[in-house]
Amino acid sequence: MSGFVITINSLQDILDRFRIFDFLGPLALRLYLAPVFIAVGLHKFMHLEDIANWFGNPDWGLGLPVPMLMAILAASAELFGGIALLFGVAVRWLAIPLMITMLVAAFAVHWDKGWFAVAPGNPATSTAKPLASIGIPAAKHSLENSIEVSKRLDAAKSLLKRHGNYSWLTEKGNFVVLNNGIEFSATYFIMLLVLFFTGPGKYLSIDYWIARHFRK
Repeated sequence: MSGFVITINSLQDILDRFRIFDFLGPLALRLYLAPVFIAVGLHKFMHLEDIANWFGNPDWGLGLPVPMLMAILAASAELFGGIALLFGVAVRWLAIPLMITMLVAAFAVHWDKGWFAVAPGNPATSTAKPLASIGIPAAKHSLENSIEVSKRLDAAKSLLKRHGNYSWLTEKGNFVVLNNGIEFSATYFIMLLVLFFTGPGKYLSIDYWIARHFRK
């Protein structure tokens, strides 16, 4: 082998030694997702009738059948799925209903809003720009939308600076235009998909110890 190949292999061997810590990846995904789903699941159970009404109403809601059952199933999947992620128990099984929930959210609630959760107000820094540069129509539309978003943000800021205490209003963060696209639900789906295939990780999950004792 050439010296270059030997060097690359040696570097790869060093990199492979970090596999002893590979449980940290799934753990990080679990600890990120768990509070998200627990909080949303609790919210749904605390407002179950309102959620069911929104699920079932065809005019200002989703128009889903058996809305109360759907609301209970969604709340249960999120709450108990979040708890399962936290402790690393039945993670691959419970990732399935959570992924289904994210798909329903993406296609039934957010799809017509596009990708971004928060609308970019600056086309120059929008992540749609490289995609628009290769001719993807949706990305071009997103950049055009960014221009309109920027105009509206500038108008809103001008009004607030003229008639309000702008420093107090922005003390906790800048104003944005909520686009409510599929970004978050798609991101959570991808993270759950990774956990579905990899499992919850070694050592710091109940699944690991169950498998170690009962699956050979």
